[in-house]
Amino acid sequence: MNITDTHTHLYSEAFDEDRSQVVERAIAQGVKRFFIPAIDSTYTDGMLKLESAYPENVFLMTGLHPTHVKADYEQELEHVRDLLAQRKFYAIGEIGIDLYWDKTFLIQQQEAFKKQIHLAKEHQLPIVIHCRDAFDEVFEILEEEKGEDLRGIFHCFTGTFEQAKKAISYNMKLGIGGVVTFKNGKIDTFLNQISLDHIVLETDSPYLAPVPYRGKRNESSYIVNVLNKVAAIYEKEADEVAQITTRNSEEVFGV
Repeated sequence: MNITDTHTHLYSEAFDEDRSQVVERAIAQGVKRFFIPAIDSTYTDGMLKLESAYPENVFLMTGLHPTHVKADYEQELEHVRDLLAQRKFYAIGEIGIDLYWDKTFLIQQQEAFKKQIHLAKEHQLPIVIHCRDAFDEVFEILEEEKGEDLRGIFHCFTGTFEQAKKAISYNMKLGIGGVVTFKNGKIDTFLNQISLDHIVLETDSPYLAPVPYRGKRNESSYIVNVLNKVAAIYEKEADEVAQITTRNSEEVFGV
């Protein structure tokens, strides 16, 4: 089986004690590809070291996470621009708007989101969107920026059926992770009304561990629990879902 985890923070401090074992456990479960979203400049070295350790498996993004957008966000975006000038990345992410924790920098989040979409278009890269308590704000910007040069993944999708269709209309795949296994996750009630061609799998590890690990540290090997739940929702074999969702990830990332 060839499974792709389209969103995992394997460089996180949560894995400092056993990172290599975490990666090896995932590979043993059939997870061959790990796409690594950025947060801010303080994590760049850790991301590069992870790639050096697993060059066949790890694919890096660059970008500024919305919860890390502060008054000095332009300096962080300059770091992103510098990295893009130096080497290859597979996406701009994770970027977007988060109004769950703090609304103080909403205007800066909106500006950072737009500027990073423009960077993605300039470098012909997909975007990976973080959206929390901000569907209207994110969709407003996607409406402004829509076009053939806009594509990517709506990471950790937790919206309604109507919001799912809207995200797809902007050329986004839906990133489905541990929430699909939650009793109150809700997306399992309509997911099978959406073609599997629009779905990719993710963990967002170390966050959002699926059942039966909910509340514990998540890791990429647990994507098998997400895969099995999605296979059950679509009434398909897990192998087939792994194949389709990996193909979808190849379409997004170009690799």
